[in-house]
Amino acid sequence: MFCFRRIAGRMLAALLFASTAFAAHAALPPVVGGEALPSLAPMLTKVTPAVVNISTKTRVRARDPYFDDPLFRQLFGGQGVPRERVEQSLGSGVVVDAAKGYVLTNHHVVGSADDITVTLQDGRDFKAKLVGSDADTDIAVLQIDADRLQALPLADSSQLRVGDFVVAVGDPFGLGQTVTSGIVSALGRSGLGKGYQSFIQTDASINPGNSGGALVNLRGELVGINSMIFSPSGGNVGIGFAIPVDLAGQVMKQLLAYGKVRRGNLGVDVQDVTPRVAQALKLKDTTGAVVTRINEGSPADGAGLQIGDVLTAVDGKPVRSAQDVRNAEGLLPLGTSVHLTVQREGTSREVEAKIEAAKLATLDGGRVDPRLTGVTLTDVDGEQRAQGLYGAVLSGVRRGTVAASAGLQDGDIVIGVGQRRVTSVKALQGIGGQPPRQLLLTVVRGDGVYYAVL
Repeated sequence: MFCFRRIAGRMLAALLFASTAFAAHAALPPVVGGEALPSLAPMLTKVTPAVVNISTKTRVRARDPYFDDPLFRQLFGGQGVPRERVEQSLGSGVVVDAAKGYVLTNHHVVGSADDITVTLQDGRDFKAKLVGSDADTDIAVLQIDADRLQALPLADSSQLRVGDFVVAVGDPFGLGQTVTSGIVSALGRSGLGKGYQSFIQTDASINPGNSGGALVNLRGELVGINSMIFSPSGGNVGIGFAIPVDLAGQVMKQLLAYGKVRRGNLGVDVQDVTPRVAQALKLKDTTGAVVTRINEGSPADGAGLQIGDVLTAVDGKPVRSAQDVRNAEGLLPLGTSVHLTVQREGTSREVEAKIEAAKLATLDGGRVDPRLTGVTLTDVDGEQRAQGLYGAVLSGVRRGTVAASAGLQDGDIVIGVGQRRVTSVKALQGIGGQPPRQLLLTVVRGDGVYYAVL
């Protein structure tokens, strides 16, 4: 028994030695063959100080059905005490100008906030001023009065390729600054909601709280602003989206100059080139956007564009879809001259157009039907069309009119009359004829659609 214990003790010692030696060999050494092992740490040392945490407070009036009831106040002498609740949220942002304290983030992080606090990586807190915000691109610009800031250099996001390595930096779930890595999964993603879209898709983990944070390349340059995820469960499933920094930079310039984005219009309607359209127009591929309508007197009309032309590039940047054209005309400053590359009957040509404020057609509602007398009908603007809305916008709906009695309001969009679809004021002019006993309007209000009977 004694010998067994000695042998067993020696075996145990040998095993302990072996495991210790294995652990020593399992740890990665700093160099192999004299070459340093690859690491993102040196790059992130420069990047992470420029990524900030953003916390907001929004005061929302809480309605009380009892205090808001006039009969209740009359019976019990209450004056209706308005109550408020404070909603808090967390997000991220990126310092892009250290000297002036400018921070890029998402509109949905700060757009309606009453109080905005920016927290730097070193723990310092600053009250932020909202310089400007644009819901259609989900971009906002903040400004803080702080010294010793570090800003990220901006890359040319048009040079990104599917497969390029990227790193996302932000503050997911309020846990503190977190870094995740992945690749560019796709480019030019759109159709994910309203507004102007050309998202970078990445599998770098993006979660709630990452919104407004940085997507950087391996050189530590900002390529995108993390914005949203696609997730059936609410958590990351490897499909995240970032706003290209080229687009964000254009929006930032306008927000700094005007406090808002002043959008122009080429005066064209375009659609994607489907295989059937490509076959009908005898096109070699399905890239580009085909012109389906040209507004009379518009920049496109002056440039000589024709229905059936296919736009293939704007200012030298390829047009992959109709969304690229909408992005271009909605993001270029007013007065800008743009070069358009057009395919017509198999021949490529270059034309120039000047971005101008949209000239919206208007019509007195009385010319459509006597029951609409006094109401002004106006074409939807470029921003509404970018959201997929077409029709005629109502204004001047006064109390006591037939239109008001039917529940119509300023800002309603008429998209149908009777069984006919309405896409513009011009379409309403063509209705004419004997007015029906009841006028049935299909109306869009906010996110809902309803019928109004006059």
